[in-house]
Amino acid sequence: MTETSEKLHFLDYWRVVRSRWEVVVAVTLFVFITGTAITLTLPRTYSASTRILIELEAPDVAIWQQQALWEYNPFFLQTEKEIIRSKPVLHDVIRRLDLRKKWGAFYVDEGESMSLRDAYLMLRDSIGIEQYRDTKLVEIRVQRSTPKEAEPWIEASQLANAVAEAYRDYRLRRMRDELAVGIESLRDERRKQQEKVTTAEQKLQALRVEGGISTINRVQLDKSELHQLEMTRIAAKSDMLVRKARLDEIRKLEGDELLNSIRYVVQDAGLEAFRRQLSETQINLKLLQESYGPNHPEVVRARTGIAEIRKKLDDALVGLKLGLEADYQVAKSKFAAIDEELHSARDADIAREGADYLSFRNAEEDLVLQRQILAALETRLSQEGIELELPRTPVKVVDPAEPDERPVAPNLPLNIILSVVVGLMTGVGLAYLIEYLDTSVKTVEEIERLLAMPVLGVIPQKVRPLLEEGSDAAHAEAYRVLRTNMHFSSRTTGGKTFCVTSGGAGEGKSLTLFNLAYVSALLGDKVLVVDSDFRRPSQHRMFGIPNDKGLVSVLMGDERIEDMIRVTKVPNLHFMPSGRIRSVALSLLDSHRMLDLVKSLKLRYDYVFFDTPPIVGVSDASVLASEVDGVLLIIQHRKYPRVVSTRAKTLIENVGGNLIGVVLNNINIGRDYYSYYYHTSYGQGYEIQNEPEGEVVISSGA
Repeated sequence: MTETSEKLHFLDYWRVVRSRWEVVVAVTLFVFITGTAITLTLPRTYSASTRILIELEAPDVAIWQQQALWEYNPFFLQTEKEIIRSKPVLHDVIRRLDLRKKWGAFYVDEGESMSLRDAYLMLRDSIGIEQYRDTKLVEIRVQRSTPKEAEPWIEASQLANAVAEAYRDYRLRRMRDELAVGIESLRDERRKQQEKVTTAEQKLQALRVEGGISTINRVQLDKSELHQLEMTRIAAKSDMLVRKARLDEIRKLEGDELLNSIRYVVQDAGLEAFRRQLSETQINLKLLQESYGPNHPEVVRARTGIAEIRKKLDDALVGLKLGLEADYQVAKSKFAAIDEELHSARDADIAREGADYLSFRNAEEDLVLQRQILAALETRLSQEGIELELPRTPVKVVDPAEPDERPVAPNLPLNIILSVVVGLMTGVGLAYLIEYLDTSVKTVEEIERLLAMPVLGVIPQKVRPLLEEGSDAAHAEAYRVLRTNMHFSSRTTGGKTFCVTSGGAGEGKSLTLFNLAYVSALLGDKVLVVDSDFRRPSQHRMFGIPNDKGLVSVLMGDERIEDMIRVTKVPNLHFMPSGRIRSVALSLLDSHRMLDLVKSLKLRYDYVFFDTPPIVGVSDASVLASEVDGVLLIIQHRKYPRVVSTRAKTLIENVGGNLIGVVLNNINIGRDYYSYYYHTSYGQGYEIQNEPEGEVVISSGA
């Protein structure tokens, strides 16, 4: 048979938790109690923190250059955080606070000191360093859990402040040591450079004496003088070309064009006066010609004046041209002289590059270079000496640590909450694990899907024989529903003899058979209960009837059937005990007498119920199942693996038995989802009331 797969609903998960609530509660309580106990026994931890501002190594006052701006370096603060936890810093803290002796009294022996390595490791493990994002602030946090008499909250604040101070002093000491080493290196270089200058001076003096070079009478023309002379030559040539171009343009012009253009070329006051006088005389002539005739004396006089002015202008222009010509010649001569001097200077410089002056000049240049290097070293040495004395604060304590008597660990409320949460999660997980490992039958749907058989009844827990509880007991309705379902089942049509069995021992088949027979008898059916369980008979105890004689005696032929049927206290309910068990009786069920007995009883009763042993592992029930009209299989809830139930069904079918249905026994109605199923299916919402007249009516309950 192939099982159909179904998706699990949320209520299915909730059903698992609800059915295993004892496991969830037990695990939760265990984890809660354990976590709380551990929390209460843990030593109290106190914390203190100080915040420091870490800067680059630079003096507080910049005197030589502008103070360098902070440049983002992702490794700078990370490196400094590791330096704070380094041995030089923490060893200084241990020395300042005398921690070896102080901690030795608590952790070693009274009067003995702790080793430096152990003290360093303990201090390092108690320090936490955190950088504030996008800032230069770093928090140094120290946690201590020393004995109460040591006041660990005070010790934590002292350690935090001491670490900040030790790191600040370490930075200052490291900076000054680096500057001191640099200054000493500069002094060594300056001493070596001074020796080089002295050597260069001695070499230059030797070359001067050897070559007989006199620096007083010697005309030296260095490269800068040649450059200056070259610039003068270029300026003279440019001036000459400008004058020549101006003269050439003047030569091309004549008459009024020359007169109008000359004023922009040469600024001559006399020439400008003649030009204005000519312009005024021409205007006056035009006015006279409008008033007088051409031969009028005034007109003739004006014409004569214009001719004289023109003659003077022409003479002035001729003189101007001669003057421009003279200026051009002067500029040309000046350029030629400068050009000749430049060529002479170059020749002289080339001559000085000869053997007599080359070595001397090289030695002189080397001396100048060595003196410049010496001057630069002396300047740098002076600057470093001044910077060494300047105040520096690369580390600033922003918020010093203060004692806080409130412990930071253990956090009792948080640990309790975590214990409850972890306990619940563990309990629920364990419940699901147990549910996963539990292969027993759990639900009605599972039985119907697994066995492909109807569930005729659901019997709750804590059920006793109804002969003791009475017909109006709370659980009697479950058996009435079972009897009704059997009566209307298509598999029981015309059937009167039924075998009640189970897959394994202890599943409640005998009690289920007894109560089923009891309610059937009360409903008017003539019922016989036959205890055919020769191995563990139990029906006689529930009926309160001795088990000296019974079915065994009938099958052995010692007694008649009528003599072995006992009348019980319940009307319409009769009982045949199993009788004393004999070894030979175990094979009597598989006999013609047993088959004749079944046929005979079917004619006398409406229902005959046979109580048999478990069918798995015992052949008795299999034999009897093949002889009766129907077999009722009892399965206890969460008792045996599902394979036991499937095996029981297979055995019944193999012997030709008519399996009419299944009864799910021992259900926890209050915990499982069967509460709804049981109350709605079995009519627990109704109660039987006795009216004063003695009539029995069924009324709706609240």
